[in-house]
Amino acid sequence: MRPLFSRFHFSLACALTLSLVIPALSAQSISPVLAPHAQDVEAALDNAFEYLLRTQHADGSFDGQYGKSAGVVALAGMSFLAAGHTPGNDRYGSFINDCIDYVLLQQNEDGYILTSGKPDKGMYSHNISTLFLAEVSGMLDPERDVQVRGALEKAIRVILGAQDHKKRGGHEGGWRYSPKATDSDLSVSGWALMSLKAARLNGAMVPEKNIQDAITYVKNRQGENGSLGYQGKGGGRVALSGLGILCLTLTGHHDSPEVQLAQRDLMKRYQKLPKDSHSEYGLYYVTQAAFQLGGDSWEQIGDWLYRTYLPKQKEDGSWSGKTPVYSTSMILLSLTVPYRQLPIYQRDETIDE
Repeated sequence: MRPLFSRFHFSLACALTLSLVIPALSAQSISPVLAPHAQDVEAALDNAFEYLLRTQHADGSFDGQYGKSAGVVALAGMSFLAAGHTPGNDRYGSFINDCIDYVLLQQNEDGYILTSGKPDKGMYSHNISTLFLAEVSGMLDPERDVQVRGALEKAIRVILGAQDHKKRGGHEGGWRYSPKATDSDLSVSGWALMSLKAARLNGAMVPEKNIQDAITYVKNRQGENGSLGYQGKGGGRVALSGLGILCLTLTGHHDSPEVQLAQRDLMKRYQKLPKDSHSEYGLYYVTQAAFQLGGDSWEQIGDWLYRTYLPKQKEDGSWSGKTPVYSTSMILLSLTVPYRQLPIYQRDETIDE
């Protein structure tokens, strides 16, 4: 079986990843949109990180409905990375290492990283976990890095195989809850595409055909009014318009007609997100999309993000939800978008702030 990583590509990618992680950047130097809220954001991050530290178990997992899901643990780890923290021996570094170790322990021999207790929706957890491993590789000590690299290679093969399993019915290029499913949905597919993109940035030789098939799949979910459908064409939540924009901009389609149409839908509906039944991951998609778009889209949505969600933080540092660690991690990932610490979400510098 041909390895997905070459030593040269992986070493180069590790160096690039490390060069992108620049802790202690001031919020004001990163984003004019964030600057007016900088002190409040920093205080919220400190409180939230302390909450996550207090509630993490010795094995890296958490309490709550999905607290033992590898995907939720991966999101918690990524929330620290997004603020510029790296794996290591300090309090935050040890937290990230514990998240990595927990995710690695959930991987089967075949490479599949299962969601604890929810195997029917396992590809959600698998894709998010793969994204986390791709983002953190290159920041680790040599022994741990070799372990993560091996796990990442196996995890990518699961994603590629699951996509190749889709043969007909308009599901070609997408992903669903199970690696062997023959149907697909846009949400799971978005996480899969992001994980492949992150792995590719880190030196994995992901076939171009798989990326292009996923791009075609995303475009085919769009309706005439710009909205994207969960499984069909158009009519979906505003979160899916955000996800579509994010997927297309990250793969070089920033100026495509599909992005422009989805942007119009996004700007009409984003303020409805707090009432959405899936508001946390919707916020993540929409915020990331707005930052990639830049200009008026980011100015409006970024300012709305901070004014709307900072006051919702609870006294203990968390945000409410069925699984507070999940809600808190997703909102942290949204608040820290302009910090630009996760390599996959680096924005084209020609885009106006």
